[in-house]
Amino acid sequence: MAESGSSTADKGNSPPRWILKTVTRLHVLLHRLSGGRRFNSVGGDDVCFVTMKRAKSRGTLTIPLMYVPYRAGVLLVASQGGAPRNPAWYFNLVKHPNIKVNHRNRHMKLRARIATSDEKPTLWPICDQYYATYADYRTRTSRDIPIFVCEPANDAR
Repeated sequence: MAESGSSTADKGNSPPRWILKTVTRLHVLLHRLSGGRRFNSVGGDDVCFVTMKRAKSRGTLTIPLMYVPYRAGVLLVASQGGAPRNPAWYFNLVKHPNIKVNHRNRHMKLRARIATSDEKPTLWPICDQYYATYADYRTRTSRDIPIFVCEPANDAR
């Protein structure tokens, strides 16, 4: 999906990138140090830890994202709080769709794909059920927020 440019309708502002990276790294570190027993939620909502290849360097990256179970996998919403641009991890999944997802010591190898416009009316209520703030994020931006459908894949690495 193409990114739309900023407009007056785009009200979502992201904190500076260095703050997001620092908080994300700290969250992942503390989760690992606890053996996966702690830091499984943010504000009372479950998160999952997604390991992916980076689009540019091809190194790996693990980030916490809101946990939205779907069938035998998960839905990942590239909302970035309703900001006018897709999050950096969006481009990682587009280029390298094979991911690993850990949710409360359940480990899954999944393949991500962007939901079609026909699927999204069915998927948004599921996303909102698990993280109600997504509805607010959609009002903050003119961008069509991507949803990744992540399903089991035998060849996912």
